[in-house]
Amino acid sequence: MGQPIASRPLTAAEAQALVGRALATELNAAQDTSHPMRYRLRKQSPRLTSTKEIIETREGFVARLVAINDQPLSQSDDEKEQARLDALLSDPSRQQHRKQSEDQDAGIVLKLLRMLPQAFLYQYAGTSAGVSGTGERFTFKPNPGFNPPDFETEALTSMTGEILIDAAGERVARLEGHLNQDTDYGWGILGKLNRGGWIVLEQASVGGGQWRIVHLKLQMTLRILFKSKNIDTIEEMSQYVPVPAGIDYRQAIRLLRSGDGNAAHSGSR
Repeated sequence: MGQPIASRPLTAAEAQALVGRALATELNAAQDTSHPMRYRLRKQSPRLTSTKEIIETREGFVARLVAINDQPLSQSDDEKEQARLDALLSDPSRQQHRKQSEDQDAGIVLKLLRMLPQAFLYQYAGTSAGVSGTGERFTFKPNPGFNPPDFETEALTSMTGEILIDAAGERVARLEGHLNQDTDYGWGILGKLNRGGWIVLEQASVGGGQWRIVHLKLQMTLRILFKSKNIDTIEEMSQYVPVPAGIDYRQAIRLLRSGDGNAAHSGSR
């Protein structure tokens, strides 16, 4: 019998196969909406830090703003947030519009996930520690044989980085990518992602066999015509707890307003 994979360096074929299986798992998970969660999102930028409670529903995500710059909302800000939720309850078209936008974003993510196995060449680089424990680390670089089908996948031809895989669950625990040259994105000559941008994404098991993103750092400069937009954010997702699979957005709003689940939050991952 051959030497166990765990005790020896992976061959190029084994590395590509493990990455392929892990990315296939992520693709399947991204399309599975049968395990909705409630969680807390803290989003930090140079100008503002916001904290929201979010519930995933069959009609899209529902969020309630609970803190600004790590301070509870003032009475005035809370009244504005309650009025926003009232408007959402009384006008379902608002939630439908949000769901359409989410579906468009999800479509792009799924497209990129489908392209990742063939867009890069992966090389085994040993084991490394991550938020979910020790995993198998791989470096990646653009595959010269990859022909991106559209502008949205064009950026993959200019990115290098590392990926950490939890081999037992065949899940992506960490991904770090760096953009090495200016790249057209979405709008062709009208829009570019500038060289030097980077992204770090970390996932972890949150119980019940479910994995979710727990950390995201994004630093990019997007140039549209003669204007530049700097994206510099850190997102931390925590306190995941499951909610009923059939929950609708109105029920989610009532749940967010009631404060139910806070006790469970205190003991969740």
